[in-house]
Amino acid sequence: MLVNGKWTEDWQPVQAKDEKGGFVRQISSFRSWITPDGRAGPTGEAGFNAEAGRYHLYVALICPWASRTLIARKLKKLEDIVSVSVVEPALTDQGWRFGDYPGANRDELNSATYLHELYSRADDDFTGRATVPVLWDKKRRTIVSNESAEIVRMFNSGFGALADESVDLYPQALRADIDALNEEIYPTLNNGVYRAGFATTQLAYDEAYRGVFAMLDELEARLARTPFLLGDRLSEADIRLFVTLVRFDAAYHGLFKCNLRRLAEYPNLSAYLKRILAIPGVLDTVNIDHIKKGYYSIRSLNPNGIVPDGPDLSDLGL
Repeated sequence: MLVNGKWTEDWQPVQAKDEKGGFVRQISSFRSWITPDGRAGPTGEAGFNAEAGRYHLYVALICPWASRTLIARKLKKLEDIVSVSVVEPALTDQGWRFGDYPGANRDELNSATYLHELYSRADDDFTGRATVPVLWDKKRRTIVSNESAEIVRMFNSGFGALADESVDLYPQALRADIDALNEEIYPTLNNGVYRAGFATTQLAYDEAYRGVFAMLDELEARLARTPFLLGDRLSEADIRLFVTLVRFDAAYHGLFKCNLRRLAEYPNLSAYLKRILAIPGVLDTVNIDHIKKGYYSIRSLNPNGIVPDGPDLSDLGL
């Protein structure tokens, strides 16, 4: 991690634990918002006006949080408005690295070798982990935000007429329901798989494991009644769930010990996954090679670095 802007330690997946030995995720540090007129958003400072070509998104294709933002960018048709760089999938001793792995890029914008260099440029006294996604302002040469949930909402409404306004991932009438679902699914499933995988005690693991499958069972029942989580239209809540589901059999089932059942054994969740993958643009954001290469590069979980050949995901088109 970075301490006062300096890289000080080989990358470690677990930086903090709770009293049970459970994984605690770092809170995002950069929390400004892009808005149509440059006014301040709910957090952070003003001055980040929506402009074509001004902003750049740094992502890792293994990362579900980063992939949320890629999907929102696709669905809102912001590809020509917000440019993108992809880090290599394998985690190094200095975290995310830019390079020539297929599907990744070098950092042509800032000439950084490692993502953490961008954090130091944005704040030369930054202390914490250098995480993806990063939304970068080319004009002010700083990080706007590294909070994926807020970047998704920026892409949904912050670019005004520069985006496809016919698509609304966070409609006013559904906001309370979306927020409530996010609050249920995030701790038990989105972050629950990480709490299971990175648990340092049996107690912490058992608790997380039970939560993961209780939520999957609940969602399986819910999706027997409706095509998407909140009816007939895709929303932000579906994007947040999808990025976890599409990684489940490839990574979380084996490496993270979430092995009670594979997602393929849930017929309604499997059909839901296919339904979202069929939406134009979504499949472009999924790279199973990056996902497997990245997760299985975590030495604390897979010291020999062997990447499994399976599972067979051809029925999903992956």
